[in-house]
Order: sequence, then C-alpha cells, then structure tokens
Amino acid sequence: MDRIRIVGGNPLNGVIPISGAKNAALPLMIASLLTDRTVTLENLPRLADVSLLVRILSNHGVDYSIDGRRQGEEQDAGQTVHMTAREIVDTVAPYELVSRMRASFWVVAPLLARCGEARVSLPGGCAIGTRPVDLLLMALERLGASIEIDAGYVVAKAHKGLRGAEVTFPKVTVGGTHVALMAAALAQGTTVLHNAAREPEVLDLADLLVKMGARIRGAGQSVIEIDGVARLNGAKHRVLPDRIEAGTYAMAAAMTGGDVMLQGAKAEHLKAALDALEQSGATVDASEEGLRIRRNGSPIRPVDISTAPFPGFPTDLQAQFMALMTRAKGVSRITETIFENRFMHVQELARFGAQIRLEGDSAIVEGRPVLKGAPVMATDLRASVSLVIAALAAEGESMVQRVYHLDRGFEALERKLSRCGADVTRISSGD
Repeated sequence: MDRIRIVGGNPLNGVIPISGAKNAALPLMIASLLTDRTVTLENLPRLADVSLLVRILSNHGVDYSIDGRRQGEEQDAGQTVHMTAREIVDTVAPYELVSRMRASFWVVAPLLARCGEARVSLPGGCAIGTRPVDLLLMALERLGASIEIDAGYVVAKAHKGLRGAEVTFPKVTVGGTHVALMAAALAQGTTVLHNAAREPEVLDLADLLVKMGARIRGAGQSVIEIDGVARLNGAKHRVLPDRIEAGTYAMAAAMTGGDVMLQGAKAEHLKAALDALEQSGATVDASEEGLRIRRNGSPIRPVDISTAPFPGFPTDLQAQFMALMTRAKGVSRITETIFENRFMHVQELARFGAQIRLEGDSAIVEGRPVLKGAPVMATDLRASVSLVIAALAAEGESMVQRVYHLDRGFEALERKLSRCGADVTRISSGD
C-alpha cells in the first residue's frame, strides 16, 4: 500500500494548476446515460473515482474513448473523454461496484428515465456518516417511480415513464438535486424542485443538460424548473475547476507561509472559505488567472467557522481548515453541520501535537506554535489531505498511510506540491 513521505518546514511558492472538479465530473459522466449520442467532457481529472465510474458506466453499455495528450499540452491538463450509450445493455448496478463509490448510485436516475427501470445496489464510499439515499428516492417517487428495497438493492420502476411534479426537499441535498435534475429532464411535463442545492457542481450539471437539449430554469438557485423533453442529444462540455482542490491548496499556502497562484480557481465558488482565510491572516487576490494566496510572516489568527450548504463554508474543506487552525495564535471553534461523523481526522492531527477537543458537533482547536512530524493514517478523502497540510508545516518527517484516499480526489498531488518547494515523496508498496 502506497505511502507519502513529507519533510515539513518549506513554504509553498509557485503556481498550482487547478484540475477539473471531481464532484462535478461524476454526475456529468453519469448524465451520458441519458442519451444515445456522444457526450464529450473536457478537463476531466485523472482520479481513481473517475476510473471506477468509467468501469461502472461501461457495465451499462457506455462506450468511451480518451484523447491522447497533444503537442505542447501541460502535463496536468485534464483529459478529454467521449462517452456514448447507444444502447443500455444492463439496468443493474451491482454491489461490488457501487459499494466502492457513493456517487455511482446516481445512475438510478438516468437508467430509470431512459429505460423505465433500474436495480441499483445501496451505496458505499467514505465512512463519514450515514448519508442516506432517502431524499433521492423521495424525489424519484414524486416523479412517479415505484421504489422497493430488495436484498440491499433499490428496485425502481416507471414503465409508463416519469411524470413532472413538485419536489420539495426537507433539507438541501446535492445528490438529491443531481438525481432529480437527470430524472426530470426526460419526464413528461414540468418539474419544480424546491430547496434545491445551489452548489456550482449542480449548476455545471444543469449546463451540460441544457447543451443536450434539456429545458431548465433557475439552476444555481433554490427553486429549479425543468420542462421534460422526449429525448436528449449529445454535447461537449468542459468540467469546471475543482473548488475543493483550490481551497485545499489555499489553506496549505496559508499554513506554510507561502505565496501560491491557484491557476484557474474561481473566487465566486469559494467566497466563504476565502473570507475565513483572510480573517486568519492570509492575503487573497482574485484575477482572471486564478487566486493568489499569501501569508508572509504574519501570525495565523483563530477563526470560528460552521459548515453549511453552498454558499456557506464547504464541509469538504472543514478538515483542511482545522489543520490550519492547529497553528493559530489562539482558540477556534469548528462546527460540522452536514455530516455527523466527520471528525475522524482529529485523532490523527493530534499525532502532530495538535490540541483539539470535541464538544458535540464542534471541535475546539487550541493553536500551537509548533507541530512535530509523525506517522499518520488517512481515514477518508478530505481528512487525508488535512494530514498532508499539517505535515507540510510540521517540523521533521511525516509518513501518511492509506493514500489511496488521496488518489480518489486529488490529481497529481505530490507533483503539484513539489513544484512549489514541498519535500514530498510517494513510496510505493513495492519500494
């Protein structure tokens, strides 16, 4: 099993190109099931989750091809993938595939909308809370599907087609909004989604669906209207930049006291996180090129944050911000409101000497002037990168185990950090 060795103490200085967003790429890929024409996605990140989803979609009959690198193309440039689902050959998504990645459960929507039926295993993925699929299934039922649970599988049927309806989510759900958008695009009549997720990744999916011929109004707002169409066409779409990757490197730059340009990052996707960074003492400059993050000599100030759906502070940046606060000059409170089990990184950060105590859904972080390198173990995707951030600022050597979590969501992590002066080395299981 691969490990990452980090010798801390070097500030990050340089340019980091931001990859395409994993949380946008996955639903965009799944949307290829909605049409028998070719969907081309540019700037698709090279990630383990993307590769796994290609396997899952292939199981349903999606043919795909990947463009090779072009002359003069940057090494970190995203890949271009062409996906064509001329015929759905299997409406079953088996446990051995879906259990490895929660987002793959969303295939239930296009399979149901296009074929009138789907049998999809209940999902797996990171162990950061129950994250039930009840809201996703509620949306499909409102659109006229019959839903049964049979031996760990969701059996969804709508042999007469889905019908437009009013769908009100009792709480904001990104997955539920993705599923409802895809299902409603091919439903008969008009669907109105109330309390819909407003995340940029939801808007990116809606943009692709509109290019495919869907009729969608209000994406990016809390009320979305969809007029169903009989069929969708192919389209070409560029995956938006990954705001979570950008926020992660921004916090790494702030923690190490560096100066980094996050090439391609969008300030409007990260306002709450950037506000918190500025309160902590970092300087943030937005331009057409991206985001420049600096902290040259000023102390890290404590900042209280609470996670919330977009445009609030992202839960996917909570662990990274906690790592930053372990070096703050004072006490900060970090409250997690989205997932009930997302503090598993606390005990690993403590190995660096961090002082953190838990009070219900909050973590109280007492900043320390120095962290010490240590062996640590990743527990989930976002927690794993918080350990990398801490190790970059710690004195001495750290070894991060179970880095397959990192490979699920961060493209070329070691290369991007090394080019900015970090002492980071991957040690493969064979070494």
